Amino acid sequence: MDRDKRKKAAALKYDPETGGAPRVTAKGRGRVAEKIIEIAEKHNVPVHKDSDLVEVLSGLDMDEEIPQDVYVAVAELLAFVYSINKTRPKR
Repeated sequence: MDRDKRKKAAALKYDPETGGAPRVTAKGRGRVAEKIIEIAEKHNVPVHKDSDLVEVLSGLDMDEEIPQDVYVAVAELLAFVYSINKTRPKR
């Protein structure tokens, strides 16, 4: 399979109490990406598909803060996740 066509995934962590920007906590391609998504879904973590954003995040180092040029995209994603969390029943 063409390496550029393989599935990619990246995970972010944001802690509003510590400040700073969200950080990359996991990233991968192919089977690793599938495992990241599988674990997220297993733990009811929302998964968002955005090929442009995952390209940027995949280029970052682990535990690296996101760059300022993707703040808006990630802020919109976080707002979406927070709205889902408010309406989803607690487990």
